[in-house]
Amino acid sequence: MSNPLRETFSGTGVLLRGFGMVLRRPRLFLLGAIPPLITSILFVIILTVFLLNVDTLAAWLTPFAQGWDDTWRTATRVAVSLALTAVLLLVMVVGFTGLTLALGFPLYDKIAEAVEDELGDAPPAPDEPLVRSVARALRQAFSIIALTLLVTVPLFFAGFIPLIGQSVIPVIAALFGGWMLTIELVGTAFDRRGLIRLRDRRRHMGTRRLHVLGFAVPTYLLLSIPFVAVVVFPAATAGGTILARNLLPAAPPAPPAPAPHIEGGPPQWPGPA
Repeated sequence: MSNPLRETFSGTGVLLRGFGMVLRRPRLFLLGAIPPLITSILFVIILTVFLLNVDTLAAWLTPFAQGWDDTWRTATRVAVSLALTAVLLLVMVVGFTGLTLALGFPLYDKIAEAVEDELGDAPPAPDEPLVRSVARALRQAFSIIALTLLVTVPLFFAGFIPLIGQSVIPVIAALFGGWMLTIELVGTAFDRRGLIRLRDRRRHMGTRRLHVLGFAVPTYLLLSIPFVAVVVFPAATAGGTILARNLLPAAPPAPPAPAPHIEGGPPQWPGPA
């Protein structure tokens, strides 16, 4: 049985290897930073509007606290504000990944291809029209976001529980959010191997959960920081490809080429006269 700590840190090492690979290709790295920059600007605007109105929203959600003592009312609404912010960040990080991958699909496909070429033994890229690939990626991204929203509802209400809501729930949110965004980040490598369904990714990720979480949680935390994600995203894409290769069996070696057949067999030399 593998050492759990070693398995977890080996997953973190995958992200560091992703950084190394994209930094050795500065042009590809800079191009890969453009889609997350666009998405970051959009999401920062959304987050700013939310934070400017979170107190009003928390008061609207807690009308029952209106007649409470000032200390308890303030504490309750601060807890609600923190829970709302945690939920929004979770949805934004997972949604950020799907939207950015869709926006920069050809660029991130190039990053994944560069990683595959450097590590070797990769199957050929699938022969699928670009429009169909993007449409499938968007459809799967929306499915992941919908599932994330479904899970964040109980997490939101659990955030009201004293102590647990401010300690345990953020940890669960990071574990869940990291897992969901990793499902998206390994997608290109899985698609290349003919595993195009989300259930294929989940099944293989489940075989090495600690290894996956060692990659997923730091990636999630870094991507949740506005504009840091611009630098992290190309590395996370490369890391997702490395992680997928760790989870999937190596491609079988190509069969040896058959010996050429010469019509008529070997040459016949004339015997002595």
